[in-house]
Amino acid sequence: MQIIQANLEHLNEAAKLFDAYRIFYRKESDLEGAKNFLKQRLENKESIIFLAFNEQQKAVGFTQLYPMFTSVQMKRWWHLNDLYVDANERGKGISKLLIARSKELAKATNAAAISLETEKTNTIGNQLYPATGFNIDETNHYIWNNTNTK
Repeated sequence: MQIIQANLEHLNEAAKLFDAYRIFYRKESDLEGAKNFLKQRLENKESIIFLAFNEQQKAVGFTQLYPMFTSVQMKRWWHLNDLYVDANERGKGISKLLIARSKELAKATNAAAISLETEKTNTIGNQLYPATGFNIDETNHYIWNNTNTK
């Protein structure tokens, strides 16, 4: 298994996995939209994408991290927003390898932390993240969306 940092040369492989990830979260397939979205992130250096390639050199998993900052600690903070492994490749430790590579990025950039969130119903993720050293924090997580009238 090889984990690499994606660039525009890997856009097609990353977009296929990203589209499958969105389908997993009950969104309609939109491969062209996925490709455009990731292309913008990579061109604008707005995210870091790691791809996992199996022994046959097929992309089988990815994670995408967005840079943030913590004012209190005056440091970078990475948000692990997306993590997905092809259903046929699950159970092989690929998620753990992608998380390990994300932790290497955090250490290399002297980041304060990596944050993530997942649905409460994501049984696999809710077992994976504590097993890889993540803890549930005690903060209140609020969201305002553009359909809110206030």
